[in-house]
Amino acid sequence: MPSGLVALALGGFGIGLTEFLIAGLLPQVASSFAVSEAAAGWLISWYALSVAVGAIALTAATARLPRKTVLVGLVALFVVGNLLSAVAPSYPVMLLGRIVAALCHGSFFGIGSLVARSLVAPEKKSRAVAVMFAGLTLANVLGVPFGALVGERWGWRAAFWAVTAIGVLALAGIAALVPDGAGETRPPTVTGHSHPAPADSLRAQFRAFRSWQVWLTLTATALSYGGMFGAFSYIAYTFTEVGGFSPSDVAWLLMVYGVGLVVGNLVGGRAADHDRDRALVLALLGLAVTLAVFGLLAGSATASVILVFLMGLFGFASVPGMITRVTDFAHGAALAASANVSASNIGNALGAWLGGLAITAGLGYTAPLYVGAGIVLISVIVMAVAARQAKSPARQTGHCL
Repeated sequence: MPSGLVALALGGFGIGLTEFLIAGLLPQVASSFAVSEAAAGWLISWYALSVAVGAIALTAATARLPRKTVLVGLVALFVVGNLLSAVAPSYPVMLLGRIVAALCHGSFFGIGSLVARSLVAPEKKSRAVAVMFAGLTLANVLGVPFGALVGERWGWRAAFWAVTAIGVLALAGIAALVPDGAGETRPPTVTGHSHPAPADSLRAQFRAFRSWQVWLTLTATALSYGGMFGAFSYIAYTFTEVGGFSPSDVAWLLMVYGVGLVVGNLVGGRAADHDRDRALVLALLGLAVTLAVFGLLAGSATASVILVFLMGLFGFASVPGMITRVTDFAHGAALAASANVSASNIGNALGAWLGGLAITAGLGYTAPLYVGAGIVLISVIVMAVAARQAKSPARQTGHCL
């Protein structure tokens, strides 16, 4: 494993911790700044919104800069944001720190995926992306308990100091271990040819979005995330109100889900390197079936444990393949890779909204699982169409504009 990949994974771990740990710290933060629980919740909402905006804005703004330089700058921004949160004298400064830290999130994973795949042989590109995302999936497992543990022992500020330190280590690691020029050669195109990447103008970056395959992949990403996180957003209620678990059980059940994310990410990366489109269709189909069966068997404690693991496994198995797919058809445009991260966040918001509507309509706490299954099933259809079109040489690079 190239040492540069380890540095990228460490950066992903730190960014993931920042995203997830706040959930376990909200009561302390609200008390510290004397704000309501709802106001404290904006620290999560504004983070998610800033991820979606920053992914496009920062990637577009840095299109002409060397990708290693951009990554170092993004991690520096991450460090500044968490440092602001750690020393924040007031709630507005804390919120600003969260926004600053979030701005780097989408661009880091978008540009980082291009750098990661350039560090290995072409036949291992999806596995390389999976290694980088392993940091994010581990953070999903450890983020909430890490924040709660550190916050309980040393206060919520200590958690942000710890994440700041991880950011500094990642910054040093990327600067020292990622080779200069990494990611500056475009990935092989769908016809198998690669070529040096010229200085990308903003127009050249947006030109990648003329491809139907790029849009189909982004749509499949948004729908798959929307289905999974639409169900996941209300999973605690499903566990306690339907499965009969106690509120104290939810933490370890979420860790089971997180372990599924880690396994799915690594397995999905390896499978995508063998037959990417087939692996993506099967992963999405597996997720749709899992969510539907979960809705049927949510009243069984044993089935719930197994199915929440499978939900994480199938849910993240498509991530490495989706990223390498969109960057291949976008001919290495970093903006397309970052747009994939934005698409996932848009999907998260859509899925959570639809799941909430189902509960409000009185359909019960299993309804988000069925809604999620339906959304993911649409993503299966979209991905199947994309895969079929990709097999036709005349349609591989077809433009929609």
